[in-house]
Amino acid sequence: MPTDLFALAEQRLAYIGQRQQLLAQNVANADTPKYQARDLPSFDAVLKNTQITQAVTNPAHLQPAVQSASLLQAMPAERAPDGNAVNVETELTKIATGETNAALVGNLWKSYMGMYLNALGHS
Repeated sequence: MPTDLFALAEQRLAYIGQRQQLLAQNVANADTPKYQARDLPSFDAVLKNTQITQAVTNPAHLQPAVQSASLLQAMPAERAPDGNAVNVETELTKIATGETNAALVGNLWKSYMGMYLNALGHS
């Protein structure tokens, strides 16, 4: 169903926005003593913990097994002498990856919308 794909894209973009904000806070606190860099679990892990049900249009269809994943928080590799655990280069790489992912979701959404409109005869 088209709405489900759009809802998933919206959820992904909201996740990227929340993560970008958290990563920006990490960079802003790069000089704060004892600050621990924070991050969200991966979007894949978030989806694995979400109950997604498949639409059953025929009673003969098989139901998929839903598995949940445990979320782990990694410990920092190093700390500054003041206890700060922010690696600015790592955080900036994560921010750039988020920007790339947001562009990918936007492009996929546009492509899907184009195919959807074309199928409806609204080219």
